[in-house]
Amino acid sequence: MEIAKLSPLTASYLELEEKFGAHNYHPLPVVLEKGEGIYLWDVEGKKYIDFLSGYSAVNQGHCHPKIVQALTNQAQKLTLTSRAFHNNLLGQYEQYITRYFQYDKVLPMNTGVEGGETAIKLARRWAYVKKGVPENKAKIIFAEGNFWGRTLAAISSSTDPSSYHQFGPFMPGFELVPYNDINALEKALQDANVAAFMVEPIQGEAGVVIPDEGYLTKVRALCTQYNVLFIADEIQTGLARTGKMLACDHENVRPDILILGKALSGGALPVSAVLADDFIMMNIKPGEHGSTYGGNPLACAVAMAALDVLKEENLADNAERMGILLRSKIAELNSPFIKTIRGKGLLNAIVINHPNKDAAWELCLLLKDRGLLAKPTHGDKIRFAPPLIINEEEINESVSIIASALAALS
Repeated sequence: MEIAKLSPLTASYLELEEKFGAHNYHPLPVVLEKGEGIYLWDVEGKKYIDFLSGYSAVNQGHCHPKIVQALTNQAQKLTLTSRAFHNNLLGQYEQYITRYFQYDKVLPMNTGVEGGETAIKLARRWAYVKKGVPENKAKIIFAEGNFWGRTLAAISSSTDPSSYHQFGPFMPGFELVPYNDINALEKALQDANVAAFMVEPIQGEAGVVIPDEGYLTKVRALCTQYNVLFIADEIQTGLARTGKMLACDHENVRPDILILGKALSGGALPVSAVLADDFIMMNIKPGEHGSTYGGNPLACAVAMAALDVLKEENLADNAERMGILLRSKIAELNSPFIKTIRGKGLLNAIVINHPNKDAAWELCLLLKDRGLLAKPTHGDKIRFAPPLIINEEEINESVSIIASALAALS
């Protein structure tokens, strides 16, 4: 949309970004200034239902009072010490989160992609120290269609040209197998130099691609059989988003390394965590990995509050029920423009069936005009992932907006 077609106030904000910011994003033309619960307000005062949730970082809803209170209280006392010193919240948080997810140890980081990098370092070190892989020969297997960030390591495992084109050379020791293909995975794991298989239980950025039932169970069994670590990237799928606390819980599988991020802070600040047992985690010694901000007291206070909210408000159960309702209501629309509806819990997507390759983008503009915010991914897919506090009345209102937008799609 041309800036000239927007209101002068909205256009002024977009012009600032256009002039002074790198052009590495293509957002919807809306400028937001306030959030509460499932709602957002733009600088014009218009109210929207948020159907993206900060890519599942705002599972608990925008500006959740308990999380904001924890942030405010701690920010007035101590925000950062670095790991050169101890702080009074780090051990408390480490005990809290390891008991919450039943792992021996946690390594706290900041962003999701840092969590992915940390998991890979842990897996490589384990392979050299415990499995006996010759140094510099360790391999990490990834699934095609994966997305875990845009660092050089992350794009080295990508199959998306927009992520990796003209950014090489790439990280060695990364190999790919098709997602949801157990036979291909088993063949890859037979290589004695494989340290780990890193996989999203549901591929989010790829368009909410759900594997066959039993896939994760078979992944767990194969990794055990071939002495390979199973790394679950639950940065987007974890923390109640799919109707369970972790997406792996749908098949009762326990990964060797669990990566969490996004909703670990309820959207208040970047917080990520890598959880593993001692036989993996204790191979890292002082000075071999870390982060200035990792484990800072502000993040520790916020993360504990964010995790409290998930359980106190039964958000996994609500995500399960509201997700079933959302998918059924969208299916009832019988729109010729919806090719596929898929999802688990409140991580959902529709695939658009339309001769116009920009139809998904145009539909999102129509949704915006009607008061609902969503964003396309990979051209023809739109994720529908509202905050997990959404209720039945709000689901029905959202589906009415979707119906109106579909009717206006030419």
